[in-house]
Amino acid sequence: MNAHAPDLYFEEFDPRALRDAFGQFATGVTVITTIGDEGAPVGMVANSFSSVSMDPPLILWSIGLKTPSLGAFRSHPSFAINIMCQDSKDLVHNFSRPSDTKFADVGWTKGIDGVPILDRAATVLECRTENRYEGGDHEIYLGRVCRFNITDKEPLIFHKGKFAEIGSAL
Repeated sequence: MNAHAPDLYFEEFDPRALRDAFGQFATGVTVITTIGDEGAPVGMVANSFSSVSMDPPLILWSIGLKTPSLGAFRSHPSFAINIMCQDSKDLVHNFSRPSDTKFADVGWTKGIDGVPILDRAATVLECRTENRYEGGDHEIYLGRVCRFNITDKEPLIFHKGKFAEIGSAL
């Protein structure tokens, strides 16, 4: 066995093909929320979410450097990961578009440090930012889970650029 790692190389990738390759990995769908300027609620869709550690309880997610809500996540100490359920596709579409009225007609309550907790989420993880890291055209957030809530709702899945449902267990 060769103890040395192979030389790393980079090729020019077709962005669409690379997006398709990434889309082969089925993910859950989240709406990540925080508080912005003057206490206004802020939310965005992200599927770049993962658990990291149980002790301490840590998660990570990332946000594009050109995302309009980046400043809110940088300035507020807390955020919530709202893991969406199959019957919340309309909310996901709502939070996936730039808009100042994302929270109009959306049921939510205040979580830690006032962050929005969406009523129709399957699971909610309320977190405080532990650290932020540069990651290409994104900023990676490491968050400590402070409290959470789980329901029995089926999670919303995203695969190959569209919503999918969980199939039967093997």
